[in-house]
Order: sequence, then C-alpha cells, then structure tokens
Amino acid sequence: EGNEPEDTVKITYSELLHQVCQFANVLRSQGVRKGDRISIYMPMIVELVVAMLACARIGAVHSVVFAGFSADSLCERVLDCGCSLLIT
Repeated sequence: EGNEPEDTVKITYSELLHQVCQFANVLRSQGVRKGDRISIYMPMIVELVVAMLACARIGAVHSVVFAGFSADSLCERVLDCGCSLLIT
C-alpha cells in the first residue's frame, strides 16, 4: 500500500522473488559487493521493497532516505554513510 489508500499493488511471493533476484543481478553488474553501502531514495512503491530485499540478498547494507527530503538533506545522508550507489 502506497501513501494514498487507493495506491495498492498485489504481487505473489514468487513474483517478488523474481524481481528481487533480477535487481540483485543488476546491482552485482554495477559492481556492488557484500558489505557495500547503498542509499535508496524512493517513494512508497513496490520497487522500494524490491531494492531493499535485493541489497539484503547480496549482503549490501542499505539506508532508506525518505523521498520527501530535499536534495541537500539527501546529499548529507549519502556523504555521512559513504555509500557507493544511490538508487532512485
């Protein structure tokens, strides 16, 4: 369920697993390895959950930044955690 009550999506566990594995492979192709730090800057959508689970699947540490933050606030958080990749 998204920010609005009418924003809903239903997927099966199988579909979720497929999307997570697919995105984990994308992260690996970008050079992300176990222990790397990743920031995620997205609204409340299914892809946010997929990105979080894909990071966990490959052992990357993820930090979710609320999508309502300004560019300066996002920059501070990215620099503070020393992330190697920002997912938007």
